[in-house]
This record gives sequence, C-alpha cells and structure tokens, in this order.
Amino acid sequence: MISTRAQRTAGATKYDPANGEITISLASISLAWDAFEQHGWEQFSSTVRHELIHAWQYHEFGEADHGRTFDRWTDMLNTTQHCERFKSPNWWLICEECGGQLPRFQRSKVVKQPENYSCGDCGGSLRVEEATE
Repeated sequence: MISTRAQRTAGATKYDPANGEITISLASISLAWDAFEQHGWEQFSSTVRHELIHAWQYHEFGEADHGRTFDRWTDMLNTTQHCERFKSPNWWLICEECGGQLPRFQRSKVVKQPENYSCGDCGGSLRVEEATE
C-alpha cells in the first residue's frame, strides 16, 4: 500500500485483529524517492526490513512494538530499532521539564494548544517551536 500522507516515516505496519490482516504501508512514491535519494538504498531497504519485523510480531503476538521481541531481530536483519526521519518537521514540541523533543508535521491540536497537553514521559509542560530547517 502506498500512503500519500506519510510525512515522518518511510513505512508503517498495521494489524486488523478482526480478520488477522497485516498491511505494510510505504510512504508515497515521491516521499519514498526523496528518502531513497537522501539516504540511499541501504537505509531505505533497512526500513522495509524494519517493517517486516513488525509484520512478524503482529502475526505471532497480535501486537507490535520496539521492545525485546523486535530487538532480537535487528542485528540478524541488519536494521535498526528506529528508522531515520527523512522529512523535517514543521514544529517541535519541547518539554519544559525533561527537555524531550517530539517532531510534529501537521498543525494538530497539541501544536495549536500545547497548554492543554503534557509530556508523556515526565508530565511536564509543553511549548511549541517552529522548525528552522
């Protein structure tokens, strides 16, 4: 499946527990080509292997994450736990307490009203900064 809305990742794996269907979505062709041109075949093919691990997790366990079952396959499949971002965000959410930074690509509710949300790691207040890239 090809997504025309993907902005921060080159791929995603989804599982429908109702019918057991596992779908691996790759970013739109233009974004996929941008990722390929920016990072090369090795990085982009690593993303595909990364998503295949998630597909295996869904098949075997009905859920997927980047935990221990994921980690045990990364070396064997020559991939990483987190794929490199291939598009710069438009905004950064920054925690005032722990300094954590989360990229944001769309003007979502949390970008518009960060005072209504808190950091998922420490509960601190959030502020929004426009990305400079």
